[in-house]
Amino acid sequence: MTASVTPLAVELGRETNLNDLLAARVAQTPEAVLVERKTGPGGAWQPMTAREFDAHVVAVAKGLVASGVDPGDRVAIMARTRYEWSLLDWALWAVGAVGVPVYETSSAEQVHWILSDSAASLVVVENAGHAAVVAQVRDQLPAVRDVLVIDDGAIDALVLAGAQVPDEEVERRRHLATLDDLATIIYTSGTTGRPKGAELTHGNFAELAVNTVRKLEVVVTGDDVRTLLFMPLAHVFARFIHVLTVAAGAVLGHAPDTKTLVADMQSFRPTFVLSVPRVFEKIYNSAEQSAATGFKRGIFQRAAKTAIVYSRALDTPRGPSPWLRLQHLVADVLVLRKIRAALGGQVQWAISGGAPLGERLGHFFRGVGLRVLEGYGLTETTAPVCVNLPEHTKIGTVGPALPGCGLRIADDGEIEAYGIGVFRGYLDNDAASVDAFDDGWFRTGDLGALDEDGFLTITGRKKEIIVTAGGKNVAPSVLEDRLRGHPLVSQVVVVGDQRPFIGALITLDPEGVPGWLTAHSKPAMSLEEAAKDPDVLASLDRAVERTNQAVSRAESIRKYRILPTDLTIANGYLTPKLSVRRQEVLKDFAAEIEALYSSH
Repeated sequence: MTASVTPLAVELGRETNLNDLLAARVAQTPEAVLVERKTGPGGAWQPMTAREFDAHVVAVAKGLVASGVDPGDRVAIMARTRYEWSLLDWALWAVGAVGVPVYETSSAEQVHWILSDSAASLVVVENAGHAAVVAQVRDQLPAVRDVLVIDDGAIDALVLAGAQVPDEEVERRRHLATLDDLATIIYTSGTTGRPKGAELTHGNFAELAVNTVRKLEVVVTGDDVRTLLFMPLAHVFARFIHVLTVAAGAVLGHAPDTKTLVADMQSFRPTFVLSVPRVFEKIYNSAEQSAATGFKRGIFQRAAKTAIVYSRALDTPRGPSPWLRLQHLVADVLVLRKIRAALGGQVQWAISGGAPLGERLGHFFRGVGLRVLEGYGLTETTAPVCVNLPEHTKIGTVGPALPGCGLRIADDGEIEAYGIGVFRGYLDNDAASVDAFDDGWFRTGDLGALDEDGFLTITGRKKEIIVTAGGKNVAPSVLEDRLRGHPLVSQVVVVGDQRPFIGALITLDPEGVPGWLTAHSKPAMSLEEAAKDPDVLASLDRAVERTNQAVSRAESIRKYRILPTDLTIANGYLTPKLSVRRQEVLKDFAAEIEALYSSH
C-alpha cells in the first residue's frame, strides 16, 4: 500500500464557519467587486461590491428568518447556475440552515426522494416548470411548508418579509455553526438503490477552500482575477468554486444558459474557468468544424498538431526548438489566438475534473495558451482532493494531494482519500457510512497509481457508477432495472463512461418475444428478425422513454443497440446469481458500443 499526504497549509479555528470567509472578504476589501450580475440576455455585467453582496445576503437571510427557517433546517434549491443560487446559499449559511441542491433537470421521482430523505422544509425553485415538478409530489412531502419561485419574485418577497427582522438576529446566527457542523447535503448516485445524501460540513468547504487558494494562488488571486461559473451549482465542483472565489478575492459571474455561453465568455472575459472534459471536447470540435473543409481545415489541423507537439516539447529538458517556436507562432497567428478570443481573450487557466481529460486535449489547450490543471475528487471529498499545480504539472495525471489531504492506494488498487475535504458520512445511513471508510480513509471506488512525486493517475473504476464526458454521475442500475421489466427485454447493460451521452445494450428475451408477438397479432419470427421488426423497435422506443422518466435528461438513454445474443450463465456473461459480468460485456461487445457513438 502506497500513500502520499500533503501537510495542512492554513489552519482555521474550530469555532469558525463559512460565514467567516465572507466576513473576512468584506472586512479586507469592502468596495472591491465580488460578483457581477448580467442584466439580461445580451445585457451588460453589473458589478456588485463585497459590501453590497453581503448586504443582499443579510436582507435575504432576514426574510428566511421571517419565513420560519430555523438553524439546522434543510432548504432545497432547484435552479440553474445564476446569481440567486449563490445568494441563497450564503443566506442559508447566514441563518444556520443547511442547503440541499437539486439538479434543475431532475425528475419528479428524484425530487421526491431528495426532499423526503433530507426532510426539507422549504423549497426554492427557479421557474414555473420546476414548481410543476415539485407539485407532482407535493402531497407526499408533509415537511415542505412552502415552495418559492425565483422568477415570480421570491427574492424580493423574502427581502420584504424580513424588513422588520433585526440585523442582530442574523449576526447572532452567523456565529452558531462551527467547522464540524453540517453545511449542506448533496445527493450522489450509488451503484445500487437510491442516491445517498453526503453530509458536508462548514469545515469541509472552508478549510479546503483556504488551503486550495494557498496552493493555487497564482491562478485564483490577484488583480482582475475572475471566473465565469457555468457548471450546475447542484454539483459539488461548482459549489466549491463559488466558495473558493470568496476566499480568494476573485470576481464571480454566472452563466445559466449554455446556448449563450460563448457570448457570455466573450463579454465577461474570465481569467480562469472550471469545467469538465466534455466542454473542452466541444470547444475543440467547434473550432475544427468552423474551419469547414479544404484549405481552412488543413490549416486548423496543422495548427492543432503544432500546439500539441509544442506543449509536449515544454516537458522535455531542452524545450521547444527554435523552428518549433516559429511554427507555433505562425499557428497562433492563424488559429490559436482565435480560440482564446472565443473564450474571452483573458483565460489563462482552467481547472478540469469530473472525468479524465486525456493527454491529447491537455497538450492541445496548453499549446493554445490555456493551461489546464486536471484534478480529481468526488462529492464525498467536497470536490478536489488533488490537482496539478501551476509550477508542477504532469499532463495525464490529476496531480498531488492538496494541503491537508492524503491519497493512498489499497492493495487491490483502489484509491483512498483522507483529510479536510472528506465528508462525515451519509445522511441516516450508518451502514453505508461505515462501509465507505477503511481506517479513516474514504474508499473512492476508483483505481489508480501514485508516482514518486505523489502525483495520482486514474487507471480505472472499481465501482459501476458511470461518469459521462460531461462529468455526470449515473447509476446504471436505475435504468437497467426499469427497462429490464419490459416483456421483450432479457438483459440491459447501460454504457456511457467518458462518453457524451448514456447508451444501452439490450438483449431480447427468447421466452418473452413469442408471447409478445402473439399478443400483438404478429406472426412468429426469430430473435434476429424481431430485432429488426418496426413494431418491436417502436415498443422498445416507448419502453426507453418510460424508463427515462425516472431520471434527468443527462442520465437518460439516448441510443440503444440490440445485441445478437442473450446474456446467460452458459456463455459466461451472467454469474450464478444472474448478475451481469459487466466488464466481460464491455470487452466483447466493444464494437457495438462504438457503433452507438460513431454517428454522434
